[in-house]
Amino acid sequence: MMPLRSAVPVFLSFALAYFFSTLVRAVTATLAPALSTELGLSSGDLGLLAGAYFLGFAAMQLPLGSALDRHGPRRVLLALLGVAVVGCAAFAMAQHFVALTLARALIGVGVSACLMAPLTAFRRSFGPQAQLRANSWMLMSGSLGMVASTLPVQWMLPVLGWRGLFWLIGFLLALSMAAIVVCVPADDCRRFAASRTTGYAAIWRQRTLLRFAPLAFFHYGGMIAVQSLWAGPWLVQVCGWTPEQAAAGLFAINLSMLLAFLAWGLFVPRLYRAGWSAQRLVTWGVPVSLLLLLLAIGLGERATAWAWTLFCVSSSVLSLSQPAVGQASPSEQAGRALSAYNLVIFGGIFTLQWGLGIAIDTFMRGGGSTLSAFRAAMALFAACAICAYLWFLRYDDASVGALPVERA
Repeated sequence: MMPLRSAVPVFLSFALAYFFSTLVRAVTATLAPALSTELGLSSGDLGLLAGAYFLGFAAMQLPLGSALDRHGPRRVLLALLGVAVVGCAAFAMAQHFVALTLARALIGVGVSACLMAPLTAFRRSFGPQAQLRANSWMLMSGSLGMVASTLPVQWMLPVLGWRGLFWLIGFLLALSMAAIVVCVPADDCRRFAASRTTGYAAIWRQRTLLRFAPLAFFHYGGMIAVQSLWAGPWLVQVCGWTPEQAAAGLFAINLSMLLAFLAWGLFVPRLYRAGWSAQRLVTWGVPVSLLLLLLAIGLGERATAWAWTLFCVSSSVLSLSQPAVGQASPSEQAGRALSAYNLVIFGGIFTLQWGLGIAIDTFMRGGGSTLSAFRAAMALFAACAICAYLWFLRYDDASVGALPVERA
């Protein structure tokens, strides 16, 4: 296992790259009013533009998992971050909607390893308890990026414009590459030799992954779709907030998520030792999240930032499923297991981001008001999440979420 003195700079360099990847993921929610006004985007167009990131991201997950197991996390992450820098430059220079969408998909491809690479490295180098803490604190770093995508971005827009903002993000991603080169040890290719001929068949049969998959797709993916896009239009179009007020609301949501992941990192090892496995925490936590989602739908225009904050924070319990999936596989298969599960999550984010936009447009074309269209779309999301939870309860496996014996 890696000593603490060596682990800290490794964690921080990985966390820096993940910070910028989540900033660029979530920035669409803050930029939505400017992009919609300048380019004349409908809700469906906006959902597709935001979701293109997740489509590119999801398309990379299976080849990414094999690459991580074969070539090591450092090498793979550096190669892909170079693609992200090119994608940011292309977005900044794009002149029409199609070019913007393709550039955003390219960014998604480029940052697709920013979480999976460190989690694979942690699975190989950290003990089970340290993995749980590192996983939560990586997500906290991601939440910090989402916080930065709200009010700080809103403040910079008058100075840089959205094009200048993407030039800046590309430059900062290049700086994060330099930090990884300096701080993360080179991959030991001999350690990955056992994984060169192994495919995904065993991964897709893993009971832990199968049990969590519907929740990951519909509930966790839908929560991120709300956090990274649809909370902003809800606050502006349903609640009547100004873009500046909506940015402040998104800031509150993302700051609360940061604190939630910080708390999980501090307390989840103690909860596991006390018998609160991922299975048990999800079993009790998801119903709270579903009730809060239904409450927000019922409140309508009164469901301002506080309601979506409570929904997102309560949904963060599903983040515990990621280390559970990774620990349920041998360490030499960690990259594939984590990437396969991440594919499920990001496939859900893309589907829900675009699907909610299409549903909103459809209900409004059918004569519904803005409020009723948003409510109906969110009700469809809630119905899918409830069905996913019922699958989770039915697909019972007492071993899910338990800390396994290490098989490194």
